Amino acid sequence: MSETLRFEQVHVGDELPPLDVELSAAVIVGGALASRDFTPVHHSRAAAQAQGMSDVFMNILTTNGYVGRYVTDWAGVDALLQNVSIKLGAPNVVGDTMQMTGRVVAAEAETGVVVVEVTGRNSWGNHVAGTVRVALPAGA
Repeated sequence: MSETLRFEQVHVGDELPPLDVELSAAVIVGGALASRDFTPVHHSRAAAQAQGMSDVFMNILTTNGYVGRYVTDWAGVDALLQNVSIKLGAPNVVGDTMQMTGRVVAAEAETGVVVVEVTGRNSWGNHVAGTVRVALPAGA
């Protein structure tokens, strides 16, 4: 998005456009390494399989990054994330797709903050669910 949404343009109930995240080994391993998470199950197929998984799986820091990206892609470059509160569920494993969806669940006129409920779902179920508080600039 080239323009940042203004608080007055956003309403409770607004839906964010969905985002599909293809879960490749490069995405999962790269996210773990970029966040300095060297836990073997996030970059070694053998380690993940020893834990009963089919392949490496995404770490929470990478998931948190995708949640932030999803909301800021919608809100624009001048939006400010104030809080991200998420809970993990089903793992994101190589070869699957996570579809992110969201909707505005609150709008605080006095602070210019909207609360977005976000879900990231894959073929196993919800990978991530939570809320993001994002401050939007005022004015048209």
